Amino acid sequence: TTTTTTTMQRSGTLRSPRRLGASMVSVSAPQGKTRRPPARASWRRDPYGVCAAGPRTRIMVAPRAAAEGQGVPGGLPPSNNPGQNARIKVIGVGGGGGNAVNRMVSSGLKGVEFWAMNTDIQALDQSKATKKVQIGQELTRGLGTGGNAELGEKAADESQESIAEAVLDTDMVFITAGMGGGTGSGAAPVVAGIAKSAGSLTVGVVTYPFTFEGKRRSQQAVEAISEMRNNVDTLIVIPNDRLLDIVGENTPLQEAFLLADDVLRQGVQGIADIITIPGLVNVDFADVKTVMTNSGTAMLGVGTGTGKNRAEDAAQQAASAPLLERSIERATGIVYNITGGKDLTLSEVNAVSEVVTSLADPAA
Repeated sequence: TTTTTTTMQRSGTLRSPRRLGASMVSVSAPQGKTRRPPARASWRRDPYGVCAAGPRTRIMVAPRAAAEGQGVPGGLPPSNNPGQNARIKVIGVGGGGGNAVNRMVSSGLKGVEFWAMNTDIQALDQSKATKKVQIGQELTRGLGTGGNAELGEKAADESQESIAEAVLDTDMVFITAGMGGGTGSGAAPVVAGIAKSAGSLTVGVVTYPFTFEGKRRSQQAVEAISEMRNNVDTLIVIPNDRLLDIVGENTPLQEAFLLADDVLRQGVQGIADIITIPGLVNVDFADVKTVMTNSGTAMLGVGTGTGKNRAEDAAQQAASAPLLERSIERATGIVYNITGGKDLTLSEVNAVSEVVTSLADPAA
């Protein structure tokens, strides 16, 4: 059994089982830069919480607090229990995102609601998600996009009302997708923009394609990632090529793709567990929101350790994980979570914290 570390500002989370591990999400926002508004339009709010503007009409959902009592069409009823747990949804967009959601469901990830959104009706039929949305029903007729990101974007535009209904009254939304294809690349930024406009903390966890997938997919991925960055609070990008550093030369192709799906799962679960599983030093949703709102690019690292120096080993492993796009040094915010057995000591917690704080920006 493993442990996980993730800190927000100065909060940490202690849990139990027996190996010591650390997972880390570092957030770094370029200094002097302000974030652009979600999606590619200038918004105006109407009485029903739906906004429209050019160049392309897009729905913008008003947070329930602002729209309460106004009868948003198709909206979920407002919560009457102010002490309830944070409502977290994971939305897999396209084939890669749907595969990642299937992986999360199979792994037993708790405390979140799973959604699959796709233009391919066959893929939706095979999805393990509890909620499914076929997007672009008229445009694609359930046959997918053929790798055309523009078609994926138009499909999401066609289904804006269904997407808006899916993200309404949600505290945190994870948008997971594989960049480079049609539906994921085109629709995921639209879904993210609608979720963010609804007031949800919106986190994108996406993969960048393997080099062998070709230049066309690579270029499409670069453009899609740029759009995602403009439509989420925090974006975690995992380059699939980094998987080559951690798998053997004889690893079958199918297994490599499964590993990519599992990395997306780790990214979501590493953050979701902090919120949904109580710890000795508890981190709540407000802590997560403080660090991750409008924070830009983030990086994820996971480490485990055993033996005498397990704490330092786990922390160093998380800080230098091969899946990190770049070093977490000088990160302006770090969320870290520590999980260990009953024999976890105070000095080990301190050792992990020292490794993490030594890498962060002094003002983090």
